[in-house]
Order: sequence, then C-alpha cells, then structure tokens
Amino acid sequence: MNHLSLIPEIASLNTPSQVVRIPDQMDVPITSRVRRLIDTAAFGRLRNISQLGLVSAVYPGATHSRFEHSLGVYRNSLLYLRHLSQFDEVAQKIDQQQATCLLVSALLHDLGHWPYCHPIEDLQLTGWPEHEQLVRVLLESDEMQSLLQQDWDLTAGQICDLLNKRTNSAGEKILCGILSGPIDVDKLDYLYRDSLHAGVPYGLQFDTNRIISSLCLNQTGDGIAITEKGRTAAELMVFARYIMFNEVYWHPAVRSATAMLQRAFFIVQDQINPDDMLSLSDERFRMMLLQRCEGTPAQMVAESVFGPRRLLYKRAAQYSLFENSAVFRLLARRPYQELLGIAERLATVMNQWQGKSAQSPILRDEILIDAPPMGLEVQFRVPVRLDRTQEFRPLGDLSPVVQALATQQFDDYVKRVRVFVHPRLIDWAAKAPMDRMLEEALVF
Repeated sequence: MNHLSLIPEIASLNTPSQVVRIPDQMDVPITSRVRRLIDTAAFGRLRNISQLGLVSAVYPGATHSRFEHSLGVYRNSLLYLRHLSQFDEVAQKIDQQQATCLLVSALLHDLGHWPYCHPIEDLQLTGWPEHEQLVRVLLESDEMQSLLQQDWDLTAGQICDLLNKRTNSAGEKILCGILSGPIDVDKLDYLYRDSLHAGVPYGLQFDTNRIISSLCLNQTGDGIAITEKGRTAAELMVFARYIMFNEVYWHPAVRSATAMLQRAFFIVQDQINPDDMLSLSDERFRMMLLQRCEGTPAQMVAESVFGPRRLLYKRAAQYSLFENSAVFRLLARRPYQELLGIAERLATVMNQWQGKSAQSPILRDEILIDAPPMGLEVQFRVPVRLDRTQEFRPLGDLSPVVQALATQQFDDYVKRVRVFVHPRLIDWAAKAPMDRMLEEALVF
C-alpha cells in the first residue's frame, strides 16, 4: 500500500462513513473535513448558480447547479487518484500534500463562478475579472483560509497555482492534466451530468469507468495518457463532446437567449459593480439586470429573455466554416464591440432595404449577431500506449473520428455565426436577401 491510498478521502471510496447522493444514483463519499468545506458560505452559494444558465430556455430540466457538478468533479478526482496510486512511478512523483491539493482544487474549481459568467466573460469587458481570478478572493476569506490551513495544511496560493497551471515538477503537471486536460475530471462530469439533466442521450454513451481504468502516464512521465483498452471509450467521449456542443450548448435558441443577455448586459454594464456579482444567485442576477435595464434601450431585450413572458429572437441567417465560409471568417472570434457595430450597421441597411414599405423602422436592438468568442475550446489530444509495442501514439493518429472532430479546429465545426432578429421581423427577414445585406453592413 503506497502513501496516496492512505489519504482519508481516497480510502473513503471503499468504506465511506458519510455520503452525499447526486444524480443519477451516485454516492459521493464525504469525510468530516470535506463536509466543513462544503458547508462554507463560499461553497454553499454554488447551490443557487445553475451549471448551464440559459440552456434551460430550451431544455427545461437543465437547471442543475454548480454545487452538484462540483461534487461530481470531486468524486472523479478520487477515482483518478485511486487508480493512478497503484503505479509506483505516480506515487514517486506525487506526495500526499500534492494529492490532497488536487482533491480540494477539484471540489473548489468553480468557486469563483457567478451567474451567467461565461457569456459575460465572452464580452471581454474592461475591469471585469474572470471567474478564475475570483476563486482566490473567496479562498482568502477568513473562513476558507482557516479550514484550508487547519484541515488540509494548504494555502489559497497552492490551490490557485494548480487551478491556473502554474506548475514546476512532473507530479504537479500530472495533477494539472487530471484537473484540466483532454480527459479531465471536469469534462467527465459535465458531459454526463449536462446530458442527464437536459434529457438527451449524447453524454451518456461513453464509458467513464473504462476511461478511468485505462489511465496511465505519458511517455515523459509528466502527464496523463490512456492504454489501448480505453481507446474506444475516449473516441466516444470525443463524439459526445461534439454532439453536446452542437445540439445543446450551441443550440440556436440557446444562443439567441445568450445573445440577448449579452446585449442587455453590455448596454448597462456601467451600472453594475463587478464586486457585487459574487453575492448574487441566478434569480437575484435576473432581477438586478431587469431593474438596471428599466428605462434604457436594453429594457426590451432584457424583458424578452428574463421577463414574465419569454420572447426569444429568431434566427434569420446562419454561417459556418462550410456555409458561406467568407462571412464566417469575417465575424468569428471578433471582439464584441465590433460585432455590436456591425449589427447596428445591419439594422441601418435593413431599414434601407425596407424603404417606405416598412410599417415601423427596425431598431438597433432588434438585430443581434452571435459569433464564436475569441477564446478557443481545449483540443482533444491524448497519447495512447499501444499494448504490443508499449509505444505512445496520439489518439488522433489511431482514430478517424478523433482526427475529424477533435484534432482539427473543434470550434469551426460546432460554433456558428448567427443573425437573430426580433420575432416581429422574422417573416420579412426570411424573404429578404440577408447575405447581401450583411455584406453591405460589413463594408459600410
């Protein structure tokens, strides 16, 4: 028995004294010191922050919280360490404190999330911190610092270093790969959990246990790889991720609601204090935004997405790398401020095309352009150790599925540029030459 298997949390997988049950019939073993972290105010606030935000506009069951997801990620970290602890080379590179730092980091990795933070972060607003930066603020609270020191002999800095991939040793790099990499504890949970709550099968089809049981170290001994027996499970995970982005995370109606939220927030950003975001639940955020938007040009958009009667904008045009790639390349990954300017010019062009036949002019905020954000998704590059020769080959070299869906630019396959219009305009827009009008707006 090596020193990693003696960590109480890993040992509790076999003989749990306490468990928390999360969907679907999944027991998360909880030790007393883990319970104390869960009971903090900083962690408890995740109960009131949804994992998927505006996805519930399309999939009404997708209201699960970041609290539930964090417990699932923590459980996966236990399973990863238990499996890897059987290898002497892992035990030689990772000591108990580093391993416990991984467990705490997995549990607290979403601590800095605030309501709808991903769409708002994509706006790249000046003076607005990313949620990873806010983790440290919460970790340095008196309550959290005391528990980290007394129960875990850890500091906020050690956890932040691991979360932000500030590593030096091979052991730390291995732990970073477990926490954030092609086959990490986060993806294994959110693909499954999001699929479960959304009521779709896509993220339920890959074999999590098979992936975990195939984990090994890469050729240089400083990262995660899989053995050949995990290859099919990894391929299915790649496909699940592709389908979940295509059918759930980037569903047209989800992106319509997202574009509406972004427009409303952008208009009233100066009225919102970034420091207040960590004190808000989803519901309080929605109430705050509606209040700030009242009497402003953002009121119509905010009420249409968060008001008592939902009225989502409709898709008038769509572009991808394979559907008018020229327009896609012009708009994808542009700063939000530029997209806003193009949308405003498009409204002007549309008014010109309508001419005197229009019953009422098209307003600036009745036209939205949604495009892939500047940041790219993590690519799926994982080494596979072949059984016969023990050599390592990239999964993409062994699998046409992975080669097509993961090693080429993932974002170009699943994220599209879309023009959304207020529902009153959709009948006219469906007959109008949207491509030509957008081209005019781009050279206005």
